[in-house]
Parts: sequence; C-alpha cells; structure tokens
Amino acid sequence: MTAEIHNDVIVATTRIKAPPDVVFPYFTDAALIVEWIGEQAELDPRPGGLFLLDFGTIAARGTYTSVDPPHRVAFSWGIPGSESLPPGGSTVEVVLTADGDGTIVVLSHRGVPPGRIDEHRTGWQQQFGRLAGIEPSSRVRRATA
Repeated sequence: MTAEIHNDVIVATTRIKAPPDVVFPYFTDAALIVEWIGEQAELDPRPGGLFLLDFGTIAARGTYTSVDPPHRVAFSWGIPGSESLPPGGSTVEVVLTADGDGTIVVLSHRGVPPGRIDEHRTGWQQQFGRLAGIEPSSRVRRATA
C-alpha cells in the first residue's frame, strides 16, 4: 500500500485479494464503503449522482462523474464550509485492474489545494490500509456492466 504525491496529484495504490467485480462495490455501495472509509454514506453511483461521506464531524461532498463497472469510478470531492476545498472542488478517480486472483486499485486525487495535499495523502494512506485489510466475501454482490 502506498500513497504518494506526483505533480500535486495524490496517488494511492493497493492490491486486494479479490477480482475487480467484487472490489468495485466498495466504491459505490454505501454499506460497503463505510467498511473502509467514513462512518456514514449516501451514494447514488451514476454520473451526476450524489457522493456523500461522513467522518464524524468531517464530511466529503460531491457527485459521481463516471461509473464504469468494474474498472473505473470517479467522483468530485470537497468539504462543506471549506473555502479552500468546497464540495466538488477536487476529483477522485479509482481504476481497478485485474492482477491474477486479485485487483490492483489505483486512486488519484486531483485538485487538492497545496496546503491540504499532505493531510489528504495521509488520509488516503490510512484508509487504503483499511481497504487492503478487507477480505471481500462471496456475499458481496458483484458489479455489473
């Protein structure tokens, strides 16, 4: 699991021991996303659909911009009340690539203001560590095209 900064873009990478169609719902299903990030979510995974994620007193707000199961999902991201990173002020893209019996997950977070890049890199690193520790089971519904 890594989370690095490349040309002001946060890039987090991990490998999950499950195929992409099992991993994909962890970015689009509210019950699954809170297993690794946040405490409460409201997700409408279609272009223009809401992306709402709460972390206690902190919240992330945006909309899905692209949903291509089980390979790619993108959504805008921002913090209500933040002047430097308002709701929808940055973009998160997740690409899932099959790797044998697993999936390589690469998350790229663009548009984060320079003064907030390191805190977001640290956050993604912690949360991706949690994601990597999840062992998706067969009960997880598989993503469909």
